[in-house]
Amino acid sequence: MGSVTINRLDDAVGVTELILDRPEAHNALSTDHARQLVEAVRSVADDPAVRAVVLSSSAPRSFCVGADLKERNSIDDDGLRAQRLVFRAMFTGLVSLPVPVVAAVHGYALGGGLELALCCDLVVADETAVLGLPEVSVGVIPGGGGTQLLTRRLGWSRAADLIFTARRVDAAEAYRLGLADRLVPAGTARKAAVELASSIAAHSPVGVRNAKRAMRQGFDAPLAAGLDIEDAAWRATAFSRDRTEGVAAFNEKRRPDWPGE
Repeated sequence: MGSVTINRLDDAVGVTELILDRPEAHNALSTDHARQLVEAVRSVADDPAVRAVVLSSSAPRSFCVGADLKERNSIDDDGLRAQRLVFRAMFTGLVSLPVPVVAAVHGYALGGGLELALCCDLVVADETAVLGLPEVSVGVIPGGGGTQLLTRRLGWSRAADLIFTARRVDAAEAYRLGLADRLVPAGTARKAAVELASSIAAHSPVGVRNAKRAMRQGFDAPLAAGLDIEDAAWRATAFSRDRTEGVAAFNEKRRPDWPGE
């Protein structure tokens, strides 16, 4: 049985769901689980029909509790180094997806589980969500992008508070801090995330991909360089067939039929 499921939610719209599907272990990230997620992300990245992705969980009480510490307890240093390569590929692949990714978080999202959510562009959390980066409490540090992505999302001091103390925050505090972008009633995180992804996927695929590329590449660049990045992305979009269709559909008062090329 696999531990990651790919669910093509709506072929017409182009929303694909990646489901963390190891409920018996609260989606603890074993080497095999991480390897399956690497392959799932690659298949989505290579599919031009995919316009948005939802990352969700089949575990009733958890999004993902982080690294499988039972497995970690049984591997030596060489095994840990080998696992590290798989984990790096998993996190890097997710954060590098060219289309918007929405995390649907319920229950526990801890350690590498929270880092998976941070690798997504938007985080939808329901009222049951508990989030944290407890790595320093077990003798490591966040290694799935947590020290970088959390700092970029929350700022230095708020990220330092969560990482240095290893404390957990509930959904309300996560939303207040900006760790979650939308807070929804218990049991509705997946539904809300799918609706959000569908609303994104309804727009120009070329426009959305290029907007994400410009935002990601320009985030840490000096303003002048960022504006150059934006200009290149604008040109790649403005002279596409999507722009022609979008303007025509607006003037003809109809829904666009995006070429997506």
